[in-house]
Formats: sequence, C-alpha cells, structure tokens
Amino acid sequence: MQHEITNRHPLLDENGHLIETGYAKSLILDYDRKAIKANSLRIKEWDYYLVYNEDHAVALTVDDNSYMALDSISLIDFHKPCEHTNSPMKVMTLGKRNFPSSSLNGDVKGDGKGYRIEFRHEGNDRILDFEMENFFEGKPIKGIIRLEKKDDDSMVIVTPYKESKVHFYYNQKINCMPAEGKVFFDGKEYIFNKEDSFGTLDWGRGVWTYKNTWYWGSASGVVNGRRFGFNIGYGFGDTSAASENMLFYDGKAHKLSKVVFNIPQKNGKDDFLSDWTFTSDDGRFEMDFHPIIDRAANTDFVILGSNQHQVFGRFSGTATLDDGSILEVKDLLGFAEKVSNKW
Repeated sequence: MQHEITNRHPLLDENGHLIETGYAKSLILDYDRKAIKANSLRIKEWDYYLVYNEDHAVALTVDDNSYMALDSISLIDFHKPCEHTNSPMKVMTLGKRNFPSSSLNGDVKGDGKGYRIEFRHEGNDRILDFEMENFFEGKPIKGIIRLEKKDDDSMVIVTPYKESKVHFYYNQKINCMPAEGKVFFDGKEYIFNKEDSFGTLDWGRGVWTYKNTWYWGSASGVVNGRRFGFNIGYGFGDTSAASENMLFYDGKAHKLSKVVFNIPQKNGKDDFLSDWTFTSDDGRFEMDFHPIIDRAANTDFVILGSNQHQVFGRFSGTATLDDGSILEVKDLLGFAEKVSNKW
C-alpha cells in the first residue's frame, strides 16, 4: 500500500526532518530552503526541461548544487541520430541563484559568459528562453519555447534517506505539456508544434547523500487520440512509503507500484543500445524499449563524478489505468536513463 499525501503543510519540521513521506498528485507540501538543517553544501536544487517530438528534442537544465552549479543545453536529432550538449559550470554558488520554492511560480535563470537560460511564467504558460554563442564547434544556438500549463495531475514524491533524517528528495515531474516554439542552430530551424510536441519538467529540491544511482524513464505523446505519458524510476532513498511510478492519461494520474528496468548486458556491462524491457510487480506496466541514441556523459574527478546514460527510444507494450482499462502503446518516443553520481 502506497501512502498518498493529501493535506497541505510544510515539508520539514523544526528539526529539518520530513513531516510526511509518500506521493502526491500536485506540489502540495511547502518547501523552504531555510528550514533545512543539513550541511549547506549538500543542498541540491534544479529545474530540468525536456521538449521533443518525433524529429528532435531540446533539454535544458539550470541547477545549484551549492558547491557548484551547472547550466546545460542539449540538442538531439532523432533521424541522424546525433546530439550536442554544452554544460558550463560555476563553483560555490551556495544557493545564490535563489531558486523558487515552488514550480507554480517564480522564475529561474542561469547565465554566464556568452550564454543564458531562462525559465519564466507568463500567464498560464511556461517560457523557455535560451541562447549560447559557442554551443558546438563555434556555432551559436538560440530558442524560445512556450509550454502550455494545463490543470493536470503530476507526479510528486517525498523520499527520505535511511542514513540521515535531514537528507531528503522532494521531486515533481510534469508530463505532456503541449509545446510550441523554434530552436535555431547551424542554419536549421527545429520546430515544435502543439499538435505533436510535448514538454516535461523535472523539478527537484533536496539534500542528497554523497553516492547514489538512479533509474528514470519518461514519455509524453498521444495514445487513442488523448495525451498519454508516464514517469517511472527508482534506485535511491527509502521508497517504502511510495514509488514514483505513475501513468498520465488525458491529464489524470494513475498510480503504479514497482517497475523494474531490465537493461541488457554484454560482457558483464550494461548494453544501453540493445533492446530493454520494463516490468511491474502489479502487471500494469509491461514495455519493450528500442533505443535510438544514448546521450552519455562520464566525468570523474576522483572525489566527484557522474556517469550518465540517457537513452532515447521507443516504448511498446501495455499500460493499465486505475479502472482496469488497458492501453496498447506502440512506438511511443521517450527515454530511460541510468545515472550514477558521486556528488
């Protein structure tokens, strides 16, 4: 039995401990960075947006990991396939970026020499506005995308850590936001239309342990003429109160139990570009996954490091809604990733 949080209250008590753990369908608990009692260097806050259609994608990150910050732009072409990523870093930002305490309001900005990334709220929409003079091989990139804010359910989870009561992760994933806009790079326009383009937000605030691995999968698209998407994941923290696995169909959330990522192996290592499978303990999420491209990055500074594999591809299988309705999913574009961090 998974615990659903339904009443609004602060996220943390006077000792910096989580008051309630579990999942919700909206950002119902109030986050306050000043209420954290852990070492300030362990606080991590970020907004990550992914916008894509059948042809291409753009991913944008602005984060503040306290001892360092990262701003990232990625452009992905699914036809070639190829991807370019540029991620400038800064040191000892220590919360000075003033991330908003909610995803519902407040703006986020990351900037530096020759670039800026802005996430703004305008009326009922979210605006992603970015440019970088030297994005790849001396060529600039520029784009502006509008995401339609619908009154949809979302995936929200409050995850504690067994190692310490002052460590936690408060996370919201919003899927299936209709996207409209253009990105310009290397003489080409990458166009996003509301009919076939969708945005996803990964909103994260928390105090993380030093070493961990996560698995995350997500997709947004259209099934049976209605917006359909999902969020799946696991790998860190104490998830005994709830998982982050959830289906979204026509704006409504349908909670899943546990989902396992079956990544193929080759010579004793993960073979990310061979076909994966996904299975759930309740039988409500059974998928095959055919990879297209692995957006991989591996950095190792001995004490700090990150090994990331965000694999884009197509999901096919079945997803079962709360009322027992079974959706047949065929070649739905999305991604699945495995990320290991020392941070």
